[in-house]
Formats: sequence, structure tokens, C-alpha cells
Amino acid sequence: MTAIARITLLSMVLGLSACAVQQPEPTRLPPIPPSQPSTKPAPPTVPSKPSTPVKPSKPMPRTSASFAPPPGGNSHWDAKLGVYVLDDQTNTFYRQRTYYRWNNGWSRSISPNGPWEETNIHGVPSGLGRQFGQ
Repeated sequence: MTAIARITLLSMVLGLSACAVQQPEPTRLPPIPPSQPSTKPAPPTVPSKPSTPVKPSKPMPRTSASFAPPPGGNSHWDAKLGVYVLDDQTNTFYRQRTYYRWNNGWSRSISPNGPWEETNIHGVPSGLGRQFGQ
């Protein structure tokens, strides 16, 4: 091989090897334009009296997310007791197709008008048992 051919071949090998080692240049994003100042004037600041935070009262939920309300009866959900409280019958409650009544002892029924069968604290939802005890 001639000296010119060797030099040419050596130059090509060195030139190509430099391309293989070189890191690619990162792509550049276009610059972010500067933000424009607001054209609205700022509202005047008036010193106010320090106020005490007022906690808004939460309305009691009328229904439960887990249990359906009693059919045709005015009631509200009592989360502490875990039952619906019938609004027009004293100490009468409802949950899962069963009515519960406290009258110096527990009784239960499938209707708010009875017939009622006696039960003990184990036959009522736990929230009722804790509230009224026996």
C-alpha cells in the first residue's frame, strides 16, 4: 500500500472514531416569553379588624352513604348511633329493613307499627346498644 493510501485510511478511521465518541447536542426549547404586566389596577388595601375564625356548622346528613332510609318514614341519619332515627316516633330507629324500639328494653320489627318481638342488646346495632345500654 502506498503512503498516501495509508494516510488517507488512517485519517478516515480517526475522523469516524471521533464521531462515535462525541455526545449529541441536547435539543433546545424556544425561550419563554416574558410575562406581561397586569393591566388591572390592584384593589386598595384597607386595614381590617382582626377577626376570630368562625367555624361553619355542618348540617346533619339526612341519609347514610351505606344504608338506605326507611320506606315512607320521616327520618334522619345519626352517624353516632349508626341508624336512622324516626322523626315522628320516640326511640324508634331503622337500619337494613329492621326497625328497633327502646321502651325499657329492646324490641324489633319489620314494620314501624309492629308486631314487635323482644330482643337483647346483641340484637340491635352496636351504636344503639352503647347509647341506651341495658
